[in-house]
Amino acid sequence: MGFFSKILNKLGMGSAEAAPADSTAAQAQAAEVPATAPASASVQPVSQVDVMAKLEQQAAANPQKLNWKTSIVDLLKLLDIDSSLAARKELAAELGCPAELMGDSAQMNMWLHKEVLKKIAANGGNIPAELLN
Repeated sequence: MGFFSKILNKLGMGSAEAAPADSTAAQAQAAEVPATAPASASVQPVSQVDVMAKLEQQAAANPQKLNWKTSIVDLLKLLDIDSSLAARKELAAELGCPAELMGDSAQMNMWLHKEVLKKIAANGGNIPAELLN
């Protein structure tokens, strides 16, 4: 399971696109599409998940004041996922962070936060546009 897949799982979202190494999940999804279904049926968007409500609820219940809307570290902590520099570098590499940002943790973190939110939105999460820009 890829690092980003852990994030999706914690949010109650699963995606074969996010975890291409898991061919079992892809096969299971493909098996759900009837053989008589049109080809477009297999590329329907993932159902929308209220990520904002879920994260806000978790943040309200968390004793720490985590600013998940601007901090990748806080977002990972809120989801109870390893937020160490090594873990963030692993996630950044998985998501294709530009090499010039990998050596500067602050720049990498800013890129990573935006990229994670974009990927969550691309997988059916309702992330507001102001958090994606």
